[in-house]
Amino acid sequence: MLSRIATTFGLPEDAPHLKQALTHPSFANEQRGEADNQRLEFLGDAVLGMCASELLYERFPEADEGSLTRLRASLVNADALAAWGRGNAVAEALLLGKGAESSGLRGSTNVLADAVEALVAAAYLDSGLSAARAACASILVPQLEQLDADATRDPKSELQERVQALRGDTPRYEVVESGGPAHDRWFEVSALVGAREIGRGRGRSKRAAEFAAARAALASPAWAETEES
Repeated sequence: MLSRIATTFGLPEDAPHLKQALTHPSFANEQRGEADNQRLEFLGDAVLGMCASELLYERFPEADEGSLTRLRASLVNADALAAWGRGNAVAEALLLGKGAESSGLRGSTNVLADAVEALVAAAYLDSGLSAARAACASILVPQLEQLDADATRDPKSELQERVQALRGDTPRYEVVESGGPAHDRWFEVSALVGAREIGRGRGRSKRAAEFAAARAALASPAWAETEES
């Protein structure tokens, strides 16, 4: 498990920052002399953002700054990083305190995303920028392959423009349901034009749920009926 992670990030198993990157603050609080991964997460966030920007700059030569910024946000976010962490043994390798373990933090989206960013920082510090770039590519390229080169606008902006052009109105979003533990919440949001629901979506943040609702509105029969009426 640890060897798999080390290989992915271009690190030897005894790399100075590998264990630290996998050490949650709850574990460090229980074990004297252990450093947690919060400082590494700060650095890894910046390195990952830079590498994502490089990949997008090369991949979409015609995209403007705003489009590239939106595309980067779709690549580098807690949900995407946590999903990668779950599929690549990061969750199993995390060092957690007893309380954090019992409360289910091993599966937390934010905890996993932070660990992935910390691992990127470990690659950067212990093996250099080339290793960090390679690690970031392994995380980001599979998602990048799924991005449509024409997806240069976020769905909320697209929906707003279409509704305003047709109706002179602005769509609004309401949270209709939410759940999950405090560290791993989910939200379900309805997209409305007037009193009429034209789409509904779910995400691990209100923003992600609003985007999902906007996408559903743009693709749904209800939206087609709204255009025709």
